[in-house]
Amino acid sequence: MRWIFIILGVLALLVALVCVIGALLPRHHTATRSAYFKAKPEAVWAVISDPAHFKEWRPELKDVQVLDDKSWREVDWHGQAITFEAIERIPPRRLVTRITDRNLPFGGTWTQEIVPDDEGSRLTVTEDGEIYNVVFRFVARFILGYYGTIDTYLHNLGRRFNPNGLK
Repeated sequence: MRWIFIILGVLALLVALVCVIGALLPRHHTATRSAYFKAKPEAVWAVISDPAHFKEWRPELKDVQVLDDKSWREVDWHGQAITFEAIERIPPRRLVTRITDRNLPFGGTWTQEIVPDDEGSRLTVTEDGEIYNVVFRFVARFILGYYGTIDTYLHNLGRRFNPNGLK
């Protein structure tokens, strides 16, 4: 019986430590990645700015529901739904989107900038994120990392435009 109390005490201590460390981490973070695509800026723009066709190149999505000309909801294979809104569109150079859901443990914007590069384009994605929940803040910083979603996005876009991989 004593071992059960020791194990429970250690687990409680670990949870408390995760909460304290998470509370000490900054709420806001910025993460930026770039990738080259063998496509003109107009072609990259057409793909990243049309939510109705996201499922064609983003296998992590189970469903995409276009709500109006500026907003859509993405549902992943775990059933997690997130609603987004395009808050700035400058074709074919700049797209800024924002998470509009207020009930999530995170939020923020993605700024996508496309510039011509050689015979193709370079897309830079900048995430200006906020993580409200202290446990999720700890997990994002030390376990998942801030770059995972951007890396997956660029990898999937790369499979669409660069059959031989990203540059």
